[in-house]
Amino acid sequence: MSQQQRGRPTGRRTGDSGTRDAILDAALTLFAERGYDAASVRAIAESAGVDPALIRHFFGDKNTLFATVVADRTSIPARLGAALDGDPSTLGARVADAYLRLWEDPQTRPTLLALVRSATTSPHAADMLRDLLAGRAPALAPDKAQGTALAASHLFGIAFTRHIIKLPAITACDHDTLVAAVAPTIQHYLTADQQTASTNAR
Repeated sequence: MSQQQRGRPTGRRTGDSGTRDAILDAALTLFAERGYDAASVRAIAESAGVDPALIRHFFGDKNTLFATVVADRTSIPARLGAALDGDPSTLGARVADAYLRLWEDPQTRPTLLALVRSATTSPHAADMLRDLLAGRAPALAPDKAQGTALAASHLFGIAFTRHIIKLPAITACDHDTLVAAVAPTIQHYLTADQQTASTNAR
């Protein structure tokens, strides 16, 4: 057996409870930098300092690893859900503020980048991004699905132009200015039926 073979880890590292977390951290970084397709299992294993067999041991395949990274490394649905609580008249501002802050937060930004960059080439990643933006995020009510989807699409477009393609007119805005600009539209998407009912009742 060669020295390289002897030095290469082939199973779970004894007593190392952080191995799984090391793989998830490495995967999050590489998915964010390269996207789903270009971040190979071998590259993730190398970055984590483990044998690729350990990734199969913990996660089975790359699809499951990617899904676990998103599930274990994101507070996105909970934070968006929290923004839904409060005064209905300021709902649009709260949701816009919470969503755009996710892109500025170093704890959640890598996950969003990984999903967006991966979704353009991977149907699996596209499904996950769709679920994260609308399906898994708490809805206001069953009949609010379209408004929620429109709000998510609008905010996603703002984030994409600000953080991915870096459109100067959008990147030049500070956070509060941007929230103030988009909040009325998000408010309309999320509460249009309520506003119509209120007007008709007068």
